[in-house]
Amino acid sequence: MNEHDIHTKIQQLIATEHKLRTEAQSGDIDPDTEKAQLASLEHALDQCWDLLRQRRARIDAGKDPDTATANSVNQVEGYLQ
Repeated sequence: MNEHDIHTKIQQLIATEHKLRTEAQSGDIDPDTEKAQLASLEHALDQCWDLLRQRRARIDAGKDPDTATANSVNQVEGYLQ
């Protein structure tokens, strides 16, 4: 995935998040469904941002950014802030 593809995916995930929140506010989905779907979206967004950081770090180090790979949700969510 190149940077353009990652940014496109991020935009899609954010649009889905906004749609989900709108549906929840209007009562079209129940709170438990919203919570589960939001968690899934947040994990996917975290993976995308992590992949972008990896690509940029490889560029800064003079390496090929295309060798960056998405880390697992467990790994990304386990990073210390």
